[in-house]
Amino acid sequence: MNRVCERWSQPSKPAQTGLGGHAGRPTSKPAEITTPYTDSFADTDYSYMSMSPPSGAATPGRPSQPPGLSPQAPSISGWLPDRRAALDRLEDFIPYAGRPYALSRNFDLGPQQRSNISGLSPWLRHRVILEEEVLAAVLHQHAPDTAEAFIREVFWRGYFKGWLEHNPAVWHRYRQSVSQQLTRLDSQPGLNSRYEAAVSGKSGIACFDAWASELIATGYLHNHARMWFASIWIFTLQLPWELGADFFLRHLLDGDAASNTCSWRWVGGLHTRGKTYLARAGNIDQYTLGRYPLPAGLADVALPIEEAPLAAARKPVLPGALPPGERYGLLITEEDLFTETLPLPQPPEVIFYLPVPARRSPVAASAPVTEFVSSLIAEAAGRAGHHFSTEAISLPPDDWQAALAENALRRGIKQIATAYLPAGPARDLVTAHWPDTLALHEVVRPYDRAVWPHASAGFFRLKKAIPALLQGLMPTD
Repeated sequence: MNRVCERWSQPSKPAQTGLGGHAGRPTSKPAEITTPYTDSFADTDYSYMSMSPPSGAATPGRPSQPPGLSPQAPSISGWLPDRRAALDRLEDFIPYAGRPYALSRNFDLGPQQRSNISGLSPWLRHRVILEEEVLAAVLHQHAPDTAEAFIREVFWRGYFKGWLEHNPAVWHRYRQSVSQQLTRLDSQPGLNSRYEAAVSGKSGIACFDAWASELIATGYLHNHARMWFASIWIFTLQLPWELGADFFLRHLLDGDAASNTCSWRWVGGLHTRGKTYLARAGNIDQYTLGRYPLPAGLADVALPIEEAPLAAARKPVLPGALPPGERYGLLITEEDLFTETLPLPQPPEVIFYLPVPARRSPVAASAPVTEFVSSLIAEAAGRAGHHFSTEAISLPPDDWQAALAENALRRGIKQIATAYLPAGPARDLVTAHWPDTLALHEVVRPYDRAVWPHASAGFFRLKKAIPALLQGLMPTD
């Protein structure tokens, strides 16, 4: 592997999650980071996803398997909450990140066969591994043009982050709308009935119901399935897009304010004004290889959603570097869990961490999401404490501000550094309740400084800049 993907050993006690033990994958590789965690999806019953279309219903010319799919490509069936697992998956996937990925990535083969996609997003979303690491590993084995499709997908994540930083009011409008739409459910029985049927996998549309069940069971959906699901939700079931986005955010292990909000807005015709995405039965049949009965009754028209005009996009004002020489504490949040690589002038005096994810919705996030993210945070805090040779203190979720202020005062610390908090639940939590006795300095990664300026409008501008960005971001030795 490329040297940027070297593993961080962790001799200290692993985080406990209350989910049982995990022995790690059988391999001859050296023992590395392990966190006790049960793959809680191992015993999931996927029989509901084995449905076949009626005779003669398949799309003419539909392939029996995705083009380019390698039988040697390993699948991914679950996500362990530690950096070792992320690096193992990256190493497994990299040989297939070129032409095999480009040809087969649009096929949703179901939760038992994900060999045609990377499956890295639950770790990338929390920066357990970094975009630069993934890109460097890909370019170590593939030419940029060979791996263009995968490289572009990595940059889509940065694009959505940057776009929401240019348009933070979109996030606040979405949050307010979710609360309003949830209130509507209480007063409109018909709407509530359609909503409950959709989120419980009882809409009557076989593929849609299977995806709802898969999401709840696994915390994951193929990207193409997410698009189909959102389109059916909005245009066929006529449900508010905000409630669909909320359903995703509460159940996705890779649930991210920017990617999730912008993707739902894109399907509904809000992100690219007037351009909608319409799920079609033939397309679903083709790219699921006929795993479901051919869906009938899908909307054949997708009229764009309307909303009040947005304020003009504004250039994000990003903080400068943390001044050298000042004593500071480091706060770890779910937004960035590889703090060993933050551009810091010197090691922190102490590490604090918020042990549970910020509230994603007025409705509680799923147990798998809460357990996965909490375990990632605990593992990251232990790893950072070992790297910086300092104490890592877990803050009580219900009174973290007072605990942070008290511990900092006792150590004579007046400044706290944290990885930059992009628009989303973690930023809402931290900035709304920050202790007035402490200065907060957000540390911006070079990747974000480089990518976000290209995300003020559509993706095409960033796409054109990818070759230059790769040249500037990748190590030269």
